[in-house]
Amino acid sequence: MVQAKFRFDLIFFKRFLKLCSWMFPSMCSRAAIMTYFLLLLSFLEQVLIYFIGVIPSEYLQILGNSNKQAFTTHTIRSVFLILAEAFTASMITFVASRLYISWRHSLCRKLHQSYFSSILYYHVNVVDGTVDNPDQRITQDVDRLSDTFSKVFVPLIISPFKIGYYMYKASSATGYIGPVSVLVFFVIFTIINKFLMTPVIHYVYQQEQREGNFRFKHMQMRVCAESAAFYRAGKVEEVKANQKLDQLISTQKRLINWELALNFSTKSADYLGSILSYIAIAFPIFLGDYKDLSPTEVSALISKNAFVSIYLINCFTTLIDQANSVTDMAGTAHRIGQLAEVMGRLRSDQEQQEGRGFPGDDDPSSIELSVGSAQEMHTMEPAFEVESVTYGPPKSSTVLCRDLTVQLQSGSNVLVTGDSGCGKSSLFRVIAGLWRPTAGYVNRRLQQGPSGLMYLPQKPYLTTGSLRDQILFPHTEADVIPDDERMYRYLSVTGLDKLLDRLGGLDVDKDWNWYDELSPGEMQRLSFVRLFFHKPRFAMLDEATSQVSQEMESTLYLTCRDLGITLMSIGHRDSIRCYHPLTLHIHGSAAWRLGPTASSSATDGDGRGGGGGGGDGDGSWPEGKRDGTGQGGEDGPGVEVAGVQFSESES
Repeated sequence: MVQAKFRFDLIFFKRFLKLCSWMFPSMCSRAAIMTYFLLLLSFLEQVLIYFIGVIPSEYLQILGNSNKQAFTTHTIRSVFLILAEAFTASMITFVASRLYISWRHSLCRKLHQSYFSSILYYHVNVVDGTVDNPDQRITQDVDRLSDTFSKVFVPLIISPFKIGYYMYKASSATGYIGPVSVLVFFVIFTIINKFLMTPVIHYVYQQEQREGNFRFKHMQMRVCAESAAFYRAGKVEEVKANQKLDQLISTQKRLINWELALNFSTKSADYLGSILSYIAIAFPIFLGDYKDLSPTEVSALISKNAFVSIYLINCFTTLIDQANSVTDMAGTAHRIGQLAEVMGRLRSDQEQQEGRGFPGDDDPSSIELSVGSAQEMHTMEPAFEVESVTYGPPKSSTVLCRDLTVQLQSGSNVLVTGDSGCGKSSLFRVIAGLWRPTAGYVNRRLQQGPSGLMYLPQKPYLTTGSLRDQILFPHTEADVIPDDERMYRYLSVTGLDKLLDRLGGLDVDKDWNWYDELSPGEMQRLSFVRLFFHKPRFAMLDEATSQVSQEMESTLYLTCRDLGITLMSIGHRDSIRCYHPLTLHIHGSAAWRLGPTASSSATDGDGRGGGGGGGDGDGSWPEGKRDGTGQGGEDGPGVEVAGVQFSESES
């Protein structure tokens, strides 16, 4: 993939202005008020700097005239001005730092608002793939942008005012020669720096990308340290980590090479500017404009006018000196702006598809649900209806399953079987709305979450916080009625009583990595505690008992039955067949078959059935062909179980 070039161009300004609208949400926001105050302090500082700058020239005149009284008065006044400037400069630094914090907070909160909206974070990280390291962009890049902007903001804003004032003062001392020479000097170095800044911005962007890749490699080792240790993977992971490091170092070398040229340009401007002021003021002196003044008066005049000229040059060189900081800011602004654009595009695409899903899937509404008798539940609507769905991986032409029609009816558990990689977990992703089907549609009739249809993914998700936080997830204490007795009961049912002793209670936050502290079986059992506590009407289990014993597996499934939770499960164990009256088997050829589940004694580990129907069913289920109506074809009638018509599809 060819990497885009990021420059100091119109795209940067568009992205940066978008970020500014987040940093300054209104003209009366806290950030805006602090900015007004910062600018006021900065203008006050310029006034103080001017009076401090002419102190030496006044000393020269006072000392030249041996005026003791004026010397004392001037000294007291000078000390006051210097202390006032020190306090003002300190306040400017303080307010700029508070602005940095405010901007970082605003940018992160705004990005979080989009990133955590529904399942947008999933599409950004897994499906879309346009941006690298979104975590780094939201954390480090936002921090760097906010910090850099807080430092260059004031110089960039007030420099035009300073330049205008000191050009006027310089012209009154040196005529047009002084300000014109400084302006030409500034234009020349601005053109040079513009040429040098473009590659620096690109390499800053690339450096941040490879910093993220290098950090992610080490984060991967930290999270998966035990798995890697079992493989004795140190050598191969060292090679891979060094590859990421070498890519980063190579980019940093290129960046440093270009920064050398940029730094040479800015330093040259600084030092050449220091003599330019004397060159400018030399013209009126050599032309005899000040021949009527005494030597003392000429010295004082040169000192005063030199300060004006030098400070005018300083105003220009200050802008030139911001080149490095602005390039850093531009690189990070491109990365953050690009992330915001991608999330906006994905959000727009998602809104166009909302008509096909249940509205408000991510709404943490009340989870209270009264579960009626089995007969009452049987009359309830299904959790979802999959209608003639064909699906495969996003951005791929591969088809995993074709023309699938299935529903999850209350009271009728469904087992999904098939070889690894045939598309079982992918079906769950399609039903959940993580993937879009290439044909057909999914009619979700219930809210996804604890109040309707709840998922236990193949890899348990454990959030940060206490044991109570784990059980309540994806809700918080504010969303549910406290019921510690139920939590204790379900921890006991799943054999996690000792976890309470290790933690010291439900509310003790050990600030540990749950994935390091719990075994895979404990994580799966804790996921079931979460499921039992929320007690949804339906649940989707993706190999949710693969790491527990068969005895515990039986306990978990029987508890789901007692709580009235209807299940669709993915699993390979024969032991779970008895809990599912229906089996959906997905073939490796994009075909599928739905029918009654064979008893575990009549099937082998691959799900191939004997005489009662089920599993792969080579001959065990009626050999009906899909005719597009959901009924059996002419080769054999469909099979009806619990009022649902079943059939198969062959590709």
